Amino acid sequence: MFKNTVQNFTSRWIVSIFFILLAILALSQAVYTVPAGSIGIITRWGAVTRVIMPGIGIKWPIAEAVQLMSIRTQKDQVDATAASKDLQRVTSTIAVNYHLDGEHAVDVFTNVGMEYQDILLAPAIQNIFKATTAQYTAEELITKREEVRLRAEEALITQLLIYHVVVENFNIVNFDFSPEFNAAIEAKQVAQQQVETAKQRLAQAEVEAQTAIVQAQGQADAQAVLQKSGALTPEYLRYLAITKWDGQLPRVTGGACPVIDVNDVIGEE
Repeated sequence: MFKNTVQNFTSRWIVSIFFILLAILALSQAVYTVPAGSIGIITRWGAVTRVIMPGIGIKWPIAEAVQLMSIRTQKDQVDATAASKDLQRVTSTIAVNYHLDGEHAVDVFTNVGMEYQDILLAPAIQNIFKATTAQYTAEELITKREEVRLRAEEALITQLLIYHVVVENFNIVNFDFSPEFNAAIEAKQVAQQQVETAKQRLAQAEVEAQTAIVQAQGQADAQAVLQKSGALTPEYLRYLAITKWDGQLPRVTGGACPVIDVNDVIGEE
């Protein structure tokens, strides 16, 4: 009899422990937590029932599940390839900042799903990049980079807005072209630099020529004034010759006559 009593007691404890564990499991399944920066969507047997805000709540165990969708700013980076207006191959890395419109999280979850980034964002970036770069030549993609970025950003905002994905910023991290095109661009820049250098030299030569003309005209005008004033006397001309003479006689003479008569220079008879 004692043995039966012990067995009954043990069985009751086992059953009690089982129900306690079951209650703990049910309680853990009933309590949910939605972190800040996320929206919770409760589904009952797969069907959406309600949207829950960040915090702690209770749901039906097993029957209901919580799906979390972030509404924080997220970043997606995509490598895109396209052709320019002049048919140059262009590759680029695109970085996009975006977030999910929390008020329409249920619509996105129902119509697109949890993987809306892969389904919507990446293909949209590729398509927008191809459509935008096709409107510019390869050189314009470099010189008008900000204009290209703004046009692509506007197009992406419009395309994703109907899916309740808000684009915050569209950045073109880099443009890359074929080696042949890069070499052509470098050669063009060198040629342009050479042209600019030649223009600067020509302008400098023109300035120097004008300066020489002005100086020559000034000397001519000065001599004319002196001639008119009678200041160019033989004595004054002899004085100028003496001040310009370095005191050295010519080393080469022709015939018996010297090239310069020293007496004439110094004014002696």
